[in-house]
Amino acid sequence: MAQMAVADSDTGLAPQEVARRNGLTAAGRLPSLPEYTRQLWSYRHFITAFANAKVTASLGTTRLGMLWQVLTPLINAGVYYVIFGVLINTKRGVDNFIAYLCIGVFIFGFTQSVVQAGSNSIISHLGLIRALHFPRASIPISITLVEVRNIIVSMIVLMVIVFASGEPLTVEWLLIIPALILQATFNAGLAMFVARLASKVHDVRQLIPYIMRIWMYGSAVLYPVTNFTDHLHGWKLTVVEANPLLVFIELIRHALMENVQLAGTPMRLWTEAVAWTVVVGLGGYVYFWRGEKGYGRG
Repeated sequence: MAQMAVADSDTGLAPQEVARRNGLTAAGRLPSLPEYTRQLWSYRHFITAFANAKVTASLGTTRLGMLWQVLTPLINAGVYYVIFGVLINTKRGVDNFIAYLCIGVFIFGFTQSVVQAGSNSIISHLGLIRALHFPRASIPISITLVEVRNIIVSMIVLMVIVFASGEPLTVEWLLIIPALILQATFNAGLAMFVARLASKVHDVRQLIPYIMRIWMYGSAVLYPVTNFTDHLHGWKLTVVEANPLLVFIELIRHALMENVQLAGTPMRLWTEAVAWTVVVGLGGYVYFWRGEKGYGRG
């Protein structure tokens, strides 16, 4: 600081100009969005390593290890099939209800897992945040990568189920790749949004399970999507069918199943999926970036 003052008095330059010429920045300054993005890219190896460590830590103490990534959605699908497909008989109107139900459970579970983990991502890593300097978005992005890895394993099992239930293997199955990329980007934005929100309002974490349960019931996971057209009309039907999770689930059903009735035309579903990905993916990223300097304080 003494040298800075001397330089300032000797050159007659403003302190801000002297700092700029010496590569100094204000403490606690929020980087611009492009600068923040470049920082994240430079930490890509840390993000990958952190994601791998999360997988090892979560599964290393269990006897079945990574099998739980497959067993959990399978058990859920089995329970839902007995309750909704057999007892309540919601399978009416769907020729292959097993494939229909499993797709809904697996794809919804992808987003559900990201949201639940994202809501805890900042709060549960305060020690790391306070000890080290790195872009805080690395944490929710790492969590999203963990769930991307899980859904890849789960999709292999899902495709076996769909094929074994009688669906033919077609070139349209390749459409699951762009659909999952869009959903993963959507999930990352959602994870960053709930991460910042939950870090400011801790009670949000208690509401997440109820919100996700309601969201599941509104995403035609457990019953035919035709139930919406049977009971809703006009703007109400439009709003319900624009549900982003319903859109992603319907895209996977369109890719893996033949003769399945969808909530809209494939072109409309793809358009809505891209729109939701841009809005939530970019919006969640910007929202999280705006709170970058506040994480770990207080």
